[in-house]
Amino acid sequence: MKHMRITTAHQSITFSRRMMLLGGAQAAVGGLLVARMGWLAIAQNEKYNLLSESNRVQLIPVPPRRGWIIDRNGKPIAINKASFRVDLIPQQIVNGPGVIAELQRLVDLPPDEVDRITRELAASRGFQPVSVADNVPYEQYAAITVRLPDLPGVAASRGFTRFYPGGSTVGQLVGYVGPASVTEYEKENKNPLLLIPGVKIGKEGLEKALESTLRGEPGGQRVEVTAKGKLVKELDPKPDRSGGTVQLTIDSDLHQYAARRIGDQSAAVVVIDVTTGDILAMPSMPSFDPNNFSDGISQNEWKMLSGDDHLPLVDKTLESLYPSGSTIKPSMAMALLNAGVDRTQKVNCTGAFQLGNHTFHCDKRHGPLDMDGAVVHSCDVYFYTMCLRVGADKLSPMVRSMGFGEKFDLPFDNQRFGTIPDPDWMMRKYHRKWQGYDTVNMSIGQGMVLINPMQLATMASRLATGKRVVPRLLRNKPIVPQTQLAVDQDHLDFIRKAMWGVVDHGTAAAAKLPLDGIQMAGKTGTAQTHNLSAGERGDYTSATWKLRDHSLFMAFVPFDNPRYAAATIVEHGGFGAAVAAPLIRDTITFLYDKQKAMAALDTFEQSIGGTPDERLARKTAAWRSANGLPPIAPSKA
Repeated sequence: MKHMRITTAHQSITFSRRMMLLGGAQAAVGGLLVARMGWLAIAQNEKYNLLSESNRVQLIPVPPRRGWIIDRNGKPIAINKASFRVDLIPQQIVNGPGVIAELQRLVDLPPDEVDRITRELAASRGFQPVSVADNVPYEQYAAITVRLPDLPGVAASRGFTRFYPGGSTVGQLVGYVGPASVTEYEKENKNPLLLIPGVKIGKEGLEKALESTLRGEPGGQRVEVTAKGKLVKELDPKPDRSGGTVQLTIDSDLHQYAARRIGDQSAAVVVIDVTTGDILAMPSMPSFDPNNFSDGISQNEWKMLSGDDHLPLVDKTLESLYPSGSTIKPSMAMALLNAGVDRTQKVNCTGAFQLGNHTFHCDKRHGPLDMDGAVVHSCDVYFYTMCLRVGADKLSPMVRSMGFGEKFDLPFDNQRFGTIPDPDWMMRKYHRKWQGYDTVNMSIGQGMVLINPMQLATMASRLATGKRVVPRLLRNKPIVPQTQLAVDQDHLDFIRKAMWGVVDHGTAAAAKLPLDGIQMAGKTGTAQTHNLSAGERGDYTSATWKLRDHSLFMAFVPFDNPRYAAATIVEHGGFGAAVAAPLIRDTITFLYDKQKAMAALDTFEQSIGGTPDERLARKTAAWRSANGLPPIAPSKA
């Protein structure tokens, strides 16, 4: 076999080719490196500058200040106060048990709070901060701040917390705020604002309904740190933007007075300026202290509130429905007049009315009464007789025009508007024909008649003016023009005089105002909650609380030139003239003579054991003791 001879020339050519290939590869790699460095240095310059800046500068978020809620005179109802808080960011925690133990020592956390934090950390998704403590004293806040480099995942921040000067008296009006839940976070398209520790959103009441106005924009404190997180210096902060202020038509002083005057009853009061429809007061009691919700309500406190048979978590002004009782009678009398009934015609009241095989009762034997006497003395037999004669088709439209069954344009999503039945409604709802006993029941506000206290106050406003008064709560909303109702002025004057007689010498004589020259017109009501036996009738104290009748009263003042209308429904309060009427009397007195009204309130509160806060503190202490729980600190009571 012939071998090829390898010469020096061959070797030189082979080496040169290899050098070219190797050099080309090196040049290509070098070119790629240069291009990459150029792309990073030029095209990605801003990105990496930001990353570098984020390593050097940290932004400590500052929750925005919610907008204030103020009353018609500028007095604060819901405001903010400075506070310090501590949170845990789950995705940044390195040694969870160690961090929690250190925080327990620094903040003096009770064992149940440590258990809560541990549970919430275990259930967190990593992005949702876990609250450690709100309203932390400055000394504890400072102790945590200086240890932040050794406590990864701990966020100590300065911010604001919601504060309600009126406490429990405004609970149902304003609602409360709280941290956003995972569901609320998802619903708002994962708004990062809701992840900032300390940011709380409206959960109930006006705080929820006006969230878009009250919520602000977050700010932050910029600080320069070392690679290990040690603070170097503070930089210029990014200011937060506060939410908008909302002004209500509420008179805060009147609202709180009415709430306190309700006392230990379960009731609601509504006061309306009939010239504008402005709602001046609408307390529902008992209530809850929204400050406790703002600070973070405990499971035990929630259990106590939700288990209370007086329903402190329910807004009775709009959400609860009751039979109207005899407060419907002025509107029924107006409907009878429109139907052509002679107001002077008398009906003999024997205390009972027979319809078929059923006997309907009256509270007493009134004897012969005309329409004026029937309203003044609240005779059921008169209205049984006359309303049966006229028929439900001519009664229901008048009652609806006075506000019963109406839903109002108010910033609440819990409003229930009740029922004013008629033959068409009965067929749609129950698929049966209207019967005579349905008319009898409706004539005195029983049966299927259901209303709320706001509607009752609206009826008083419309009877006072003869116009369609529409309740208004927000000052920035235009006043609805008050159109004339389909009532004759002579009929209206007659009904108003009859309502004056109710207070002057009728069933509500005890409700006369202690004011010179100011007279009140009104109508009492006592609504049954169950069928009464003959032995129970008239005895409101022997029955258990939930079986007692509701107590109602509506009124307007002054009688000769109406300016204010008011109404109350006291759950299971008994006879309307004895309970509801004096409550409205004192509330109206406050509008004209605060000193005289406060003197009456002081006497009243002494008789029932003190102010709402004092009674709530005792009630809470008793509940905790009965359930084997230790007393809470005075500041939480």
